[in-house]
Amino acid sequence: MTDDDFNTYCSSFVGAEYVMQWGGSHVWKVMGKVFSIGRIGDKETLNVTFKTSDFDFHFLQEEEHYRPAPYLASRGLKWIQYYDSHLDDEAVKELIAASYKIIVAALPKKKQQCLL
Repeated sequence: MTDDDFNTYCSSFVGAEYVMQWGGSHVWKVMGKVFSIGRIGDKETLNVTFKTSDFDFHFLQEEEHYRPAPYLASRGLKWIQYYDSHLDDEAVKELIAASYKIIVAALPKKKQQCLL
């Protein structure tokens, strides 16, 4: 997945907002809450960071090319980073979509209504 592919996919979510911040990271938010971050890594591949369920966090951090997201996970948040590999785009998309759903579900009901 290229950074253009990442941005195109993330832009397809209802209410998705884009900002470049934190030294050139592609940050995607819904109602002001981050759901995914993309950044070109050391090996010139896209590193993708996303929120996970507790179960997926514990499972994915043991898998190759996944790690607790730098900074976010060190603060106790359940964020995983996929890094330095060429995972099938569909798998990455599923993880981003799950992150979006987790973030939307945590929004106040009034904000969720705005996304319908």
